[in-house]
Amino acid sequence: MRTTLLGVDTTQLLKGVLDLAVLAVLRDEDGYGYDILRRLRSAGLDEVGDASVYGTLRRLFQAGALTTYVVPSESGPHRKYYALNAAGRAQLAQSGKVWHGFAQTMQTLIGGEAA
Repeated sequence: MRTTLLGVDTTQLLKGVLDLAVLAVLRDEDGYGYDILRRLRSAGLDEVGDASVYGTLRRLFQAGALTTYVVPSESGPHRKYYALNAAGRAQLAQSGKVWHGFAQTMQTLIGGEAA
């Protein structure tokens, strides 16, 4: 069952921040598609879809925020790993600032104390 917030499917909220979430997951450790998906879900983004993550990885790579490399595997297909590059780290820093400002504004609007 999907969680809703004021009648809005939370997957719609996730679409707006998936780039930031993927960049954050790759901040400290490179990863391949399924590994990145698993890390997002382990962090609490249970509703993130496989296709959304793979599409986000392709888009971030094409935008120049990620680099890729292939690691051979003896027990299956080779894995394409994604890594943040300088442009990706800059995007993560800028998007993180925007997110924190937005979250603080929303916290104020809904009546809580600013973080």
